Amino acid sequence: MLYIIPTPIGNLADFTFRAVEVLKSVDLILAEDTRTSSVLLNHYMIQKPISPYHQHNEHKIVTHLAEQMAAGKTIALLTDAGTPGISDPAFLLVRACVKNNIRVECLPGATAFVPALVNSGLPMNSFCFEGFLPLKKGRQTMMKKLAGEERTMVFYESPMRLVKTLHEFIQYFGADRQCCVSRELTKKFEENKRGTLQEVHDHFNEKAVKGEIVIVVQGKE
Repeated sequence: MLYIIPTPIGNLADFTFRAVEVLKSVDLILAEDTRTSSVLLNHYMIQKPISPYHQHNEHKIVTHLAEQMAAGKTIALLTDAGTPGISDPAFLLVRACVKNNIRVECLPGATAFVPALVNSGLPMNSFCFEGFLPLKKGRQTMMKKLAGEERTMVFYESPMRLVKTLHEFIQYFGADRQCCVSRELTKKFEENKRGTLQEVHDHFNEKAVKGEIVIVVQGKE
């Protein structure tokens, strides 16, 4: 079978007892970055074979992994942080398991957009998760489409592109649209900056930005 294991997005204490138990029981652990995951595994004294599984090799090895599980092997999938499949590899492997009648179980756990959405102060009864926007092709088309979105919108972004993306949001959504940028969630220097798109843009334009970024933007009224 396949276990999908969410991992802490910053604070190593945000890991469940069940996740530790499962990882100690499996035959193989797949990790987006084996070095990053080894820090977590060593912290919880988990000693199991570990192998890389990421966007650059998943197409090549997914069939082989499905065959291993069909033959009786139990595998756990980790990503660097958060829940596998949420802007991280997992879909191809889960689909292969479903196609081959291999049991899949996803444990509940950390994912960055949920705490960012909840603490944003913006409506969360209905929202859309967009993950990372296209870097080039299709980006303008997506911006125009989202300009009319009435639900709260949630995005992931890298620190080096944050200010540029906020500037584009101002162009397409309007400078007065409310938003919240969360960075370094669960870590020592966690920051949640709320305000209009213009206010938040100006705040981050005046400082060096570090850490993982979640942007939550108010929908069109």
